[in-house]
Amino acid sequence: MKLTPYCEECLINGQKRRTDDEAYLAWVKETLDSREEEDSAPYMVYLFNQEYQRRFGSTVSYEAEKKRYNELVLTMEEALQKRIDAAPDPLLESILLARTGNYIDFGAMNSVDEKTFLSLFENTEASEEDIETYQKFLLDCEEADTFCLIADNCGEIVLDRMMCSRLQQRFPQITVYVLVRGRAVLNDAMEADALTAGFRKEQIVSNGNGASGTVLKLLSRQAEELVRNASVILAKGQGNYETLSGIHRRMYYAFLCKCPLFMDRFHAEHLKGLFRMEQY
Repeated sequence: MKLTPYCEECLINGQKRRTDDEAYLAWVKETLDSREEEDSAPYMVYLFNQEYQRRFGSTVSYEAEKKRYNELVLTMEEALQKRIDAAPDPLLESILLARTGNYIDFGAMNSVDEKTFLSLFENTEASEEDIETYQKFLLDCEEADTFCLIADNCGEIVLDRMMCSRLQQRFPQITVYVLVRGRAVLNDAMEADALTAGFRKEQIVSNGNGASGTVLKLLSRQAEELVRNASVILAKGQGNYETLSGIHRRMYYAFLCKCPLFMDRFHAEHLKGLFRMEQY
């Protein structure tokens, strides 16, 4: 997904909130101006983070927030599982709940509020477009042997694991993998978080880097092979959409619209959940 002038301004403002160092901010502006056409916002932030650490040392840790939300959603699991079991279509319900978990994003959100997060579970109804996407998703899963869930945030990943479990119940021929970040970035899920959420070690694949998205040119060999060969891929979150949209393969996305760019692109209200498919 190409950068827009709005994205550029947002990226620059984000770095200004980190530091007022004129030399660093000039480097940020120069890097943006000289970027390649296909470079996405998450990739640019990855470059900024590398340079920031080189100049100033370590960045802010989100370990406390990751632990907090992983534990919170795990305490919700029993009640949410009952909700899934009682739904007319348990798999669809599990997807809608997993999509709701995309709220827990300390990058795209100015603030993450637990009360707001919990309130989002009060209305997770699927739209007509969601249902259309879901029908295509089911058809693809019927023919699939591997499923790749590209994870996004902590807390959310517990809901992702519940969804993947329900998927395997419906399609027992499918082998499920979850792709996580290889290095710490914001509150994004890593291998330890996937294990905490209940995924088995053999299901977890590291993307090998600290970009808050899935940047193909940064992927580990194992991650690149998984993205290339998985029968069905569901990518969670705006960062994964920004980095994967337009890569010329069939891809499913589930996320909440958390910034004006996404709200305009999808004609959606703030925090509206979307389940969409992109095909080339």
